[in-house]
Amino acid sequence: MKRCVREGNYEKLGVRQLAGSVIFTFCREKEDQCAVVLVPRGSGEKVRIEVPEDFCIGSLCSIEVCGLDVKNYVYYFEINGEKVMDPYARRITGREVWNDSARKKDGYEVYAGFADEAFDWKRDRAPELMGSGMFIYKLHVRGFTMETGVRNPGTFRALMNKIGYLGRLGVTTVELMPVYEFEEMQITEPAHIPEYVTWKAKSQDIIRPAVAVAEKRQLNYWGYGHGNYFAVKASYAADPERASAEYKTLIRRLHELGMECVMEMYFPEDSNHNMILDALRYWVREYHVDGFHLLGGSIPLTAIVQDNLLSRTKIFCEWFSPDMKDVRRCKNLFLYKDEYLYPARKILNHINGNMKEFVDQQRKQGQHLGYVNYLAGNNGFTLADLFMYNDKHNEANGEENRDGPDWNFSNNCGCEGPTRLRYINALRRLKWRSGVMMLFLAQGVPLLWAGDEFRNSQQGNNNAYCQDNPVGWVNWKNESLHRKELHFLQKLVEFRRMHPVIASEEPFRFSDHRLLGSPDLSFHGENAWIAEPDAGRLCIGMLYSGAYSPDAAKSEDVYVAYNFLAAESNLSLPKPEPGKDWYLVMDSAADTPYYEEQLLQEGNVVRLSPQSVRVYVCRPARRTEKRHKRKK
Repeated sequence: MKRCVREGNYEKLGVRQLAGSVIFTFCREKEDQCAVVLVPRGSGEKVRIEVPEDFCIGSLCSIEVCGLDVKNYVYYFEINGEKVMDPYARRITGREVWNDSARKKDGYEVYAGFADEAFDWKRDRAPELMGSGMFIYKLHVRGFTMETGVRNPGTFRALMNKIGYLGRLGVTTVELMPVYEFEEMQITEPAHIPEYVTWKAKSQDIIRPAVAVAEKRQLNYWGYGHGNYFAVKASYAADPERASAEYKTLIRRLHELGMECVMEMYFPEDSNHNMILDALRYWVREYHVDGFHLLGGSIPLTAIVQDNLLSRTKIFCEWFSPDMKDVRRCKNLFLYKDEYLYPARKILNHINGNMKEFVDQQRKQGQHLGYVNYLAGNNGFTLADLFMYNDKHNEANGEENRDGPDWNFSNNCGCEGPTRLRYINALRRLKWRSGVMMLFLAQGVPLLWAGDEFRNSQQGNNNAYCQDNPVGWVNWKNESLHRKELHFLQKLVEFRRMHPVIASEEPFRFSDHRLLGSPDLSFHGENAWIAEPDAGRLCIGMLYSGAYSPDAAKSEDVYVAYNFLAAESNLSLPKPEPGKDWYLVMDSAADTPYYEEQLLQEGNVVRLSPQSVRVYVCRPARRTEKRHKRKK
C-alpha cells in the first residue's frame, strides 16, 4: 500500500491504530520543527515523516500515516532536531532483557513500539471488594518469584504459579510494585579529569594524581523514577513480545479467584497532570486494574476523585484533603501511610510505647476514607528483621550505610542478626506472632509485605532498592521451615473474616447507639467496663460487640487482650450473657497460638503472659469442652 499523510484527529495522545492507517498525536508548539521517525525492526533506512505546521491545534499536533505496516517498525518523535520518546507509548523496545549491559553499547537504542492489545477477557468482572474484607499483599514481581523454583522466574508467568498460594493464605488484594516500563539500569559515567591534575607522579610526592572514577553500575530495582506509564515492562514477561497479554492473563486469573490487582505508580514532581489521569484511565480500561497506590509529589487527586471512570477504582495515597469526601456509594479512597507503623512498633518493641496512640490505631476508621495498616514494607525492615536488628545494615548499597530510614523502632531481642540462642529465637517468634495479631485485629485494611508470613529476612538491609539478589528476593526455603507461622496466619485471616465486627466499615462510637444491649466497642482493665486507654498503662482489653456485626450470622462478641509489659498482668472479662461462655481462641504466647479446640475460660479474670496478645469469643456454652484455668 502506498504511504500517504493527512491530518490526524487529536482525540488521543500517543498512537492510534486504525484499519490501514496509524495516527500519531503528541505535544509540541506550532513553531517547532517536528517529525515522526520510523525505524525498521530489521535492516533498512529510517523513514522521517515531516509533520506540517498546519497539523496543530493548541499545543497538540496530529498526523495520520496511511499504508504503514506497524509490524516492521518502531518509532520516535523528533522535535527541533532532538529525539523524543512518546510518553504515551504502549510498548517499549530495547529493554526486553532485564539489566542488559548490551544496552550501553554503541548503536543500541530504546524506541517506542506498536502494541497488539487484542485480548479475550472472557466474562471478566472486577471483584469490587469492600475495605472491611480486604487483605493486601504487596510484592515485587521479580523479587517475589526469583527463588520459587518454577519456570520463568522473575516474570508474570511465575507469579501466576503463586496465585494459588496467595489464595490459600487469604489474600484478597495483590499490590504490585511498578510493572510499567522503567529503566532499571543506572550508570554513572567515568569522571572527567582536568589536564592540570594529570601529571606523572614522582616517588617523593605527597600529593598523588587524581584517578578517574570508573564506570559504576547501579540498579533501579524497585522502579521508582520516571517511567513509561502506558507500557507493560517487557522484561517481566516470559515472552517479551507478549508482555501485554501475559499481564492481562495474570489480572484475569486473579479476578477468577475473587482477588484484586492494585498497581503502585510513582509520578515525579514534574509529571503532567493530564498524562497521569490518562494513564490511570488507560490501565483501568485496557487492563481491568482494580486500584492504584499513587506515590509522588504532584498528583491531581481532586481530578482523580471526581473522575467518573475511576469512581469504583480503589485509590490509595498518603493524603486526601477534607474536601475530597467521596459522595458516591462506593467507598474507594484509602489513606496509605506510616501512620500505623510507628505507634505499633514502639509499643511492640518497648521504645516509648504509648497505649493511647496504639489503641487509636487499632480502631481507626473514617466515614468516607479507609485506612491501610502495615508493620513492614519495602521501605524499611522486614517483619522478621524488625526483631533481629537494632540498626540498619545497608553497606551493600554502596552509600556508606547513609541511606534508608534511621528511625526503625526495632529491637534485636539481645543479639544483632541471626542466632542459635533458643531464648532469643523464642522471643522473636513471640513478637512476630503478637505483631501479626495486632495487625489483623486492627479495624483498618491489613497489608503484609511479601515473605513476612514466613519471616523472610533482608539481612538487616532496610532499603533494598538496588538489591537484585537474595537480599532483595523472597527466600522460599523459609516457607517449609515456618509451616507453623503460615498455618497460624491462615487461621488469623480466617478469624478476621468470620468476625467482621472487628473490621467495621463505620467508625466505632463507644456507645450503644443502636440500643442493642452493649457498646459497639468498649475498654476493660483489671475490672470490667471501667478502663480507659492511658498512655503509660500497657495492658488493656478491647471488647467488640457482636450485636453490631454487619452479618447477623457472625455476631459473636470478641475480646482482645493486649499485654505489652515484660511481666504477667491481669484483665477482667465482662460477665457473659446467660447460656454463653468465654472461650480462648488465640494466644501469641502459646507454642501453637491458634486453638483448634477452643478452651473454655473459667472465671472472669485472665492472667496474661508477658508481651502477649490473646483473643476470646463469647458463644453458647458447651460444657464438654476443655477448660482454661487461670494461673494463680
